[in-house]
Amino acid sequence: MKRKLRDNGLGLLFGLLFLGSLVGQAFAGHADYNNQQVADGGAPVSLGQYVTSSDFAVDVAENWQSEYLQFFLYIFATVWFIQRGSPESKAPEHIGVETDEEQQLGAHSTEDSPKWARAGGWRTTVFSNSLGFVMAGLFFLSWFAQSVAGLVVYNSDQLAAHQDPLTWLQYVGSAEFWNRTLQNWQSEFLAIGSMAVLSIYLRQRGSPESKPVGAPHLTTDETG
Repeated sequence: MKRKLRDNGLGLLFGLLFLGSLVGQAFAGHADYNNQQVADGGAPVSLGQYVTSSDFAVDVAENWQSEYLQFFLYIFATVWFIQRGSPESKAPEHIGVETDEEQQLGAHSTEDSPKWARAGGWRTTVFSNSLGFVMAGLFFLSWFAQSVAGLVVYNSDQLAAHQDPLTWLQYVGSAEFWNRTLQNWQSEFLAIGSMAVLSIYLRQRGSPESKPVGAPHLTTDETG
């Protein structure tokens, strides 16, 4: 059991942090929502009603889609773009999809290689891009969930103000939707760009996200 916990410690840690922060967001959001309800002369709602509401869903989905967009773009961008000196980048000589030998595909695979890496044809093609495909799919699903939940919240406010509701297409083309969306996107792009550049000159001993402490600044594609 101890070995299983150790071998899966990173996933378990962030899984627990995710659940803890989601629960915290639910309680904090519920309190804030009820404060606003009372201020507007409305009735407070239960925690269960709040976490199943569009108000909670849009806040959660809004953050999820920006995170998955970050990883989706970074996974594909790092195939063709490099940052010299960054451990987040591969070396200049490996720009592109690389050879079958470098990727251990087909005849270059081993007995321990995944079956679809050895299969060839469409299965190897799909498996070769499966991480990017899944991240892209999760981004579009969470983006769509955000747009639907946001539409419900927006139209509820519109009706309360005796104004006409919007269709889904009108909402996703609205300033309100893109203001919410771009607030998250710009922060994700800033964070991942900062990580790629700052890791050229700064170190974190023992972290695979950092180069070895004594590695030269321009050493690329090397982790500690």
